[in-house]
Amino acid sequence: MTSSQDACYISLLGLAEYFRTSSPPNIKKCIQCLQALFTFKPPLKVEARTHLQLGQILMAYTKNTDLARNHLEQAWMLSENINNFDDVKFDTASLLAQLYQQQEQSSLAKPVLRKAIELSQHNVYWHCKLLFQLAQTHATDKEYALASELLAVGVESTDESNATYLKTLFLLSRAMIMMIERKSSDVLTILNQAGAIIDNAVQNIHLKEYLKVFFYVLQVCHYLQLGQVKTVKTSLKQLQQSIQTIMAPNWPSDEQIFGQNNTEMFMWLPKEQLYVLVYLVTVSHSMMAGYMDKAQKYTEKALTQIEKLKSQENKPILAVFQIILLEHIIMCRLVMGNKSLAIKEIALAKDVCLSSSNKFLLKKHSAQLHCLLGLYAMSASYFEHAERQFFTCIQETTERDLKLFANLNLAIVYLRMKREQDLRQILDQVQQENSLCSNSQALMGSFYYVQGLNAFHKSSFHEAKRFLRETLKMANAEDLNRLTSCSLVLLSHVFLSIGNSKESMNMVTPAMQLASKIPDIHVQLWGSAILKDLHRMLKEPALETEAYNNHCNFSQNLIADQLKCTKFPEHTLISWIQGDPPLPIMCQEIPEAPPAAATQQQQQQQTATVVRLPGQPGQQVIYQ
Repeated sequence: MTSSQDACYISLLGLAEYFRTSSPPNIKKCIQCLQALFTFKPPLKVEARTHLQLGQILMAYTKNTDLARNHLEQAWMLSENINNFDDVKFDTASLLAQLYQQQEQSSLAKPVLRKAIELSQHNVYWHCKLLFQLAQTHATDKEYALASELLAVGVESTDESNATYLKTLFLLSRAMIMMIERKSSDVLTILNQAGAIIDNAVQNIHLKEYLKVFFYVLQVCHYLQLGQVKTVKTSLKQLQQSIQTIMAPNWPSDEQIFGQNNTEMFMWLPKEQLYVLVYLVTVSHSMMAGYMDKAQKYTEKALTQIEKLKSQENKPILAVFQIILLEHIIMCRLVMGNKSLAIKEIALAKDVCLSSSNKFLLKKHSAQLHCLLGLYAMSASYFEHAERQFFTCIQETTERDLKLFANLNLAIVYLRMKREQDLRQILDQVQQENSLCSNSQALMGSFYYVQGLNAFHKSSFHEAKRFLRETLKMANAEDLNRLTSCSLVLLSHVFLSIGNSKESMNMVTPAMQLASKIPDIHVQLWGSAILKDLHRMLKEPALETEAYNNHCNFSQNLIADQLKCTKFPEHTLISWIQGDPPLPIMCQEIPEAPPAAATQQQQQQQTATVVRLPGQPGQQVIYQ
């Protein structure tokens, strides 16, 4: 009888595999063969394994997640207390937790993973994989302290089993979580510890190079998070060298490198995705440094690479990379005065968010979309729309830098609307909140800039100079070129207002040189207006005419672009405040805004857009 049953099991499993691997696969018959096994009342191990196989097939080939969940829950219940059954038991726990996550029921995933971690302490591979997965689950739920604790457990476990490569992965993953928590000193301590292990203890040259890329990505992101654009250059160069090594034609495939033994089967990201990520952090650096042309060039290359990878296998993380790249390129367009392209790309970013599974990206990036729309509306002089967009961003985000960024731009909106009480309230709030914690040097420099701009508008020229010198000190220390050019042109206007033409010229000349390199059309517009007045004061008619013509050209380009973009249906996005953004976009009536760059006073205010929309280049991908 037993022999006969064994023959039936083997036959049905063989048939199931035949139907699954047929061309095209016959999944219905495959499932029927596996379900037929249960009619023979198989032993517990066979029954559990079959439930797991059904769950795997239903998840991979069908949309019947409820039935897949039912089979996986049965497989877990049956296998949980069976000894020497690790692969089925822990594969089931991992897959079931993954399914709970997809159904946005992480509260069900966590106890399953905790139990599996408890049962897997004898098995290094599964113990570490489950620790990573549970840490990822807590990180997704923003329970960063719990994620960090689990990764610390992983460091201890791998230390005991002498799994050096895995230990380094746990350390780097923990550093990433601490970056999200903004624990700067702890991040540096852990990165230094991981760096020493990579240099001295990892013997496999291929694994060492992958760890280097992970390490340098975190180091670069850490410095960028602090606004230290100059400090990061060495690390960024080393990162770019490492990724070139990995992408070389003679470099082995990921499968060859990570398939040697079970404690080395983990990788942070495949090399093709690492390649895109290096482009992404390079774009982020170029944006903060004020090199818009470079940021555009690298963005285009990264987006091309993403499309290539999507055509092979459309992994969800590719959409994450795409949306962050779009956020950066939109900022480039606005700085360069190309609002018509910016609004098209905001609409594209919105579509990418809406197309993600369960609108996951929309939940993560809605606040950034509102912030970008606020910047676009502000640059087009739709101040009421800009105010609503920034206010929505501030309400939706818990990310400190993004909230500060939106508040600073909202302050500029209130300055332009002459709402002094609202402006004062925001500046006081920002001052109070940021006295309690350290912020990005770029954002804090921008805070002083906004205060200087406010003082200038109140004709408090001495106070304006004090704030702007503080901004310049911070900007020059870290090569924040756009912040430098904005501060110089405003200082030039301050000196012009008090009749000091020599100092005004000394400020506006380098401001214009920097602005042309960036290129920043708003600073160029403002600077050309100042130069026109200076040359008139110095009785230099030829140079005055040249400055006037330049000013007219910049102004006409901005006005023409504004008229163009207001005719696009995407322009109506500036009215989206609540719920999902519209799809498709319908043309609606939007009131006319005043022409861009109508007066000198508006020109200087337009340049005040803060330097950078913070992205999240180090998304918390703990393992794949």
